[in-house]
Amino acid sequence: MPNKIPQAIYATIGGSSTFSIKFPEALGGSDVEVLEDGLVFETPFGDSPPFKLFKVGEKSVLTCKMHGWRQGVTRADASRQVFWVFREAGVKNILAEGGVGAVNHLLNLRDIVIPTDYIDNSVRKDVSLGSDYLLIMRKAICPNLHGNLLEAAKKFASSRVFERGIYAVTDGRHFESPAEVAVLKQWGADIVGQSICPEIYLAREIGACYAGAYLVVNYAEGIVEDWKHEDLSKIFYNESEMVGKILLEALRSIGNNISTCECASLRKPTLLKESG
Repeated sequence: MPNKIPQAIYATIGGSSTFSIKFPEALGGSDVEVLEDGLVFETPFGDSPPFKLFKVGEKSVLTCKMHGWRQGVTRADASRQVFWVFREAGVKNILAEGGVGAVNHLLNLRDIVIPTDYIDNSVRKDVSLGSDYLLIMRKAICPNLHGNLLEAAKKFASSRVFERGIYAVTDGRHFESPAEVAVLKQWGADIVGQSICPEIYLAREIGACYAGAYLVVNYAEGIVEDWKHEDLSKIFYNESEMVGKILLEALRSIGNNISTCECASLRKPTLLKESG
């Protein structure tokens, strides 16, 4: 260190669903090549998590594991480190994945939800890179990347795929109580987890598109039945390759860097400036 930040228009953020494998090389795609590994960068918010640079076909992709969360680093700073690197790298398309709990009682373990909206019930709301943009969250999930993930999930998923849903975000590291889950269900949440926010705000701040695919790994407290650690462990280790293949297939299908969505236009100059 310091490492020079490579330029890449595409990025993935790994979650618990690919944590147990070496992504992407463990998937053996003939068009996948790892270019650099163990890249740690100095940022204004501390040293970044290790990044990997790889290619899918002609696309250069930056990736890191577990949303950047590491022992001794606050989740707010961890997210800022990741997205500061993305901004400096010129990233414009971000795909994420993770494990979530089912709040909607109609969901089953191993279902995949590709959410279209979110409820931020975390306390990490004022997390930014220091830019003074007004972030409009009308269409928080990029419809184009959402479509890429949906088609990829339909191809590789081992269970059902849901093309819409609401992701409720909590802080963790503990799971939610039954009363908390009941409130989230009343609010209309379908799944609950600890990512998307503040990532979705930071993606908009850097002018990037964002979408994620989330694997149901447990029932939230008070939903269907008590979750079992053995179920969580089996899904953790047995479904990683499937989720990884979804990410790679979605990357392959993204168009030639020509944005036809509104994402970049939903970042506006702030009106709250000091007068001279």
